[in-house]
Amino acid sequence: MNKNHLYHCNGFPVEFMMSLLFVVVSVMYIGAAIASNRHSHLRKWPLYRSFFWLLGILCAAAAMLGPLAGRSHIDFTAHMIGHLLLGMLAPLLLVLAAPMTLVLRTLNVKTARRLSRVLKSWPVRTLSNPIVATLLNFGGLWILYTTNLYSAMYQNILLHLFIHFHVLIAGYLFTMSMIYIDPTPHGSSFIYRAIVLVIALASHGILSKYIYAQPPAGVLAVQAEIGGMLMYYGGDAIDIILVFIFCLHWFRANRPRTKVHESAS
Repeated sequence: MNKNHLYHCNGFPVEFMMSLLFVVVSVMYIGAAIASNRHSHLRKWPLYRSFFWLLGILCAAAAMLGPLAGRSHIDFTAHMIGHLLLGMLAPLLLVLAAPMTLVLRTLNVKTARRLSRVLKSWPVRTLSNPIVATLLNFGGLWILYTTNLYSAMYQNILLHLFIHFHVLIAGYLFTMSMIYIDPTPHGSSFIYRAIVLVIALASHGILSKYIYAQPPAGVLAVQAEIGGMLMYYGGDAIDIILVFIFCLHWFRANRPRTKVHESAS
């Protein structure tokens, strides 16, 4: 289906609204960072976290809008590049931006406490469980690429948007369930997360090989081979960063602490 036709539903400019959404969330984050820095009793919000947020939003926007998104409708290789940006790199960057920490710093005490109670609720606890997040993320990808869903999403604007936002949100949930940048009141142990992480990465690798051997419906074999290799090696490159951060956190949490002894008087 033509990209211009797909992004207009009954004359409604969906692409414009999506662009506006990305701009709004970017401005909201920067505004929150500026507001947070006005509190003299708080440390200045790190500039690099704002950079991570803007870069993450840019990656997500590039996958859903513009030339790459348009090319992905007819080129599986372009689609797979979009998948790496939208489902893996953007979520990692957004998690590193620590948006929930920034929100809690910006809100007043009463509202922040209400938000904290929400973060401790069972729905959030369930969605942020490593196993649930992995099933939502990689399970969704298996369904997308091993059924007719892949070809169907390019025929329906609502389905197209739902799948893309699911990929982004599921990727974010998975990443935040593995590395704790924001406050996590119900975190899992490092061993538990490590086991789930290994299974998740293996699942992603197996899926990329499956795509290489069994192209999704409507995808040429040569494009599936290139896309599968991009998914495998490109995913590994991003996963290396995720694994490094995870191991760094594990090391810091378990390294011996230097004891300071008071000298005898």
